[in-house]
Amino acid sequence: MSGSAALIGYGFLLGWSVAWPPGPINAEMMRRGLGQGFRPAVAVGCGACSGDALWAVLVVLGVGLVIGDMARLVMGFTSTLLLILLAALFLKGAWRGWVHRHDGNNPDVPAKPGTARGGYLLGLTMALTSPWNLAFWLAVIGRPQSFAQGPVGAIMLAIAVVLGAGTWCLLFCTAVTRLRTRFGGPIWQVVTQGLTGLLMLGFAAQQIRELSWL
Repeated sequence: MSGSAALIGYGFLLGWSVAWPPGPINAEMMRRGLGQGFRPAVAVGCGACSGDALWAVLVVLGVGLVIGDMARLVMGFTSTLLLILLAALFLKGAWRGWVHRHDGNNPDVPAKPGTARGGYLLGLTMALTSPWNLAFWLAVIGRPQSFAQGPVGAIMLAIAVVLGAGTWCLLFCTAVTRLRTRFGGPIWQVVTQGLTGLLMLGFAAQQIRELSWL
């Protein structure tokens, strides 16, 4: 029992530690939380956690081991393209918001990405297309101690990691939503969309550099 508790605690802390550093998912949760509230923001985190859970199951089943370098390269380029498209979307929204800031026609985020369902699908897609998520789960599940208690132990560890990441998402989105009550207006929408667009471009450039080493 103590071994199981230690494994769960380790997994929870690991999930928390890999979830909080700045990244495209955190950037998108912040943008939605500041612009639209808790539900659209946390939907992105739930989608990302679902993608992580799916990767964990696939790695436990051994599927991750048969994915070759070419497949990972395709995943990396797909993920990078998604980040670039999101950056273009947000920068366009920021520009339109700036142009229309005084005439009461300040468009928010487009309908599909702004809905909870759209946010969930976006988070899921970002998690599933990231080759670094696959590498992370191969490293976590592949550790000898992960299978010290058999496949059940590996599954327990995976669940604990996802719970740790999910807890971070809930707390982060709650904090961001609280900040939303202190800010608002067209200029705030322009700033959040513009900064998020620039961040997405930065993350895309980082991924391109990292893909050159695959």
